[in-house]
Amino acid sequence: MDHIIKGDQERMLYERLALWQFPDKYVLEAIDVASNSCLSISRYDGSSSLIAKFPKCSTTCPPSVCTIFGVIGMLKLLVGSYLLVITKRECVGSYLGHAIYKVSGMQILQCNNCLNNSSAEQKKIEAEFSILLDTAQGTPGLYFSYDVHLTLCFQKLYQMSVERKIQPLWREANLRFVWNSYMLEALIDKENLDSYMLPIIQGSFQTFQATIGSQIINVTLIARRCMMRAGTRMWRRGADSQGNVANFVESEQILQTNGFIASFVQVCGSMPFLWEQIVDLTYKPKFEIVRPDDASQVMERHLLDLKRTYGSVVAVDIANKHGSEGCLSEIFANVMQSFPNDVFRYIHFDFDKICGHIQFERLSILYRQIEDFLNKHGYFRTNDNGLKVALQTGIVRTNCVDCLDRTNVTQSMIGRKMLESQLRRIGLFGPDDTISVYPDLDANYKILWANHGDAISIQYSGTPALKGDFVRYGTRTFQGIANDGWNAIARYYLNNFADGTKQDTIDLLQGHYIVSANQDLNSSTKAGVLETNASFRSTLALVLCGIIFAYLFLQQAQNNSSDLFLSLIWAGSSLGIAAFLRVNGRVFTNRPRFHKSQKGTTPSP
Repeated sequence: MDHIIKGDQERMLYERLALWQFPDKYVLEAIDVASNSCLSISRYDGSSSLIAKFPKCSTTCPPSVCTIFGVIGMLKLLVGSYLLVITKRECVGSYLGHAIYKVSGMQILQCNNCLNNSSAEQKKIEAEFSILLDTAQGTPGLYFSYDVHLTLCFQKLYQMSVERKIQPLWREANLRFVWNSYMLEALIDKENLDSYMLPIIQGSFQTFQATIGSQIINVTLIARRCMMRAGTRMWRRGADSQGNVANFVESEQILQTNGFIASFVQVCGSMPFLWEQIVDLTYKPKFEIVRPDDASQVMERHLLDLKRTYGSVVAVDIANKHGSEGCLSEIFANVMQSFPNDVFRYIHFDFDKICGHIQFERLSILYRQIEDFLNKHGYFRTNDNGLKVALQTGIVRTNCVDCLDRTNVTQSMIGRKMLESQLRRIGLFGPDDTISVYPDLDANYKILWANHGDAISIQYSGTPALKGDFVRYGTRTFQGIANDGWNAIARYYLNNFADGTKQDTIDLLQGHYIVSANQDLNSSTKAGVLETNASFRSTLALVLCGIIFAYLFLQQAQNNSSDLFLSLIWAGSSLGIAAFLRVNGRVFTNRPRFHKSQKGTTPSP
């Protein structure tokens, strides 16, 4: 398999680097391989260059040194630059024979000594941006490899030309799945830095080994999140005008045994037209369709992109057919009717109505509707000699509203059916065998998809997936239902009081918001008077105080009629403040400062 994956050994990525911290520069020196140069990065402005001679170390003030495992990239803020490096890694398995690592620790190194010559206002703004940047250190689900294109599915890896195979990893990576693509741009223009350019994905990497009879099989599940419309659950909904959708995830399930490799890819993503759901303190904020006349054009761009990338498309919409979700599904269905059914097929399956909260086995109804598509377009497969036997020529695109909980249950069912088909094809399963017949395989497979669902959900919503107990155990449990209740509450809190700041951080890291030295310094960091002074906690405290005082005075009203009047005053004040809070709910939430609504303006209260 190495002939498919690896190219020129001289272009290998450095796996371990010594990070030397001098007063005026950072120097990165390869540890495990011989190198004729080191990477020097200025602590004044972040400029970088390769140096042939290692700097002299002062005997009175020697530089500190530590080991790092890769360079994430460089981010320029208002004045200074910041270098992001990997300080801890965890090997989580292998992809086609090559080690895959998870980022378990990162550090942000300041290259902003130039701040000493900046104005007080610039220093203040820089500090606000750098606080946002600090939160990046907790970014979950980052994976990388020094040897293999983790951003490409096996079918695309196999089909790469010889010329492309010898290119450095970052040059041939699928940029839509490279989490740090924007941060690598500062290094791209420099010469001979390929050994430092480490592409990273955000998503999930799960793998297990099981035995079927005397045969050992390896099953791997890789999730690659698209960065084109990255963000949090409530601040990234629907599509942008170019057809990029929120929470778009490519999930690849790979079977390996006795030299055979089979790869099946499916995707999920938000409904591909312009819509929003801006938080306003209510449990379920209303859906807002933005520029409905553009829905057909936006959806066409999205579907054509899927066709170019994957082939034919069956769009499986599992959102409710009634209520506010039904309005979204209706638009999706109506627009899909204008596209050729032989290339773009739409299927609606009302998950909640048909499956309810516990009868998920009824997903077999959905499978029968897409079985012909799956049989026709299949999966990618090589034989024990490494030769191509079959291609995957179509994709199943699944969505609910969040593309998390119901979607993960549905995708795990499809993946299970395809794995059973693959095992029958290579002769490990009989015609009537299913995964459930083999307890070890069944248990590991459920855990595989449950962990996958939790990982994607945490990255988008901040909590593990709902309905995860069914994916993990094959049945709904009391503990699972209780966990769903807690996670639903946690999502409400995060959506309203935390995700705005998180969205700003994502926009900075992904380059969706560019910090410019010529911008109006006040425009991006200062809010209106009401927003600046609005405090949900203080306002809620006033409401509660009013209720308490109204109750206390009401208790005394039988002895003094004036107490009844005061009780009414306090009760009225509480109701008035509560009504004000309800009407202006958006102002009291944690809103991103850099976010622009689909209407082209910052969401107004």
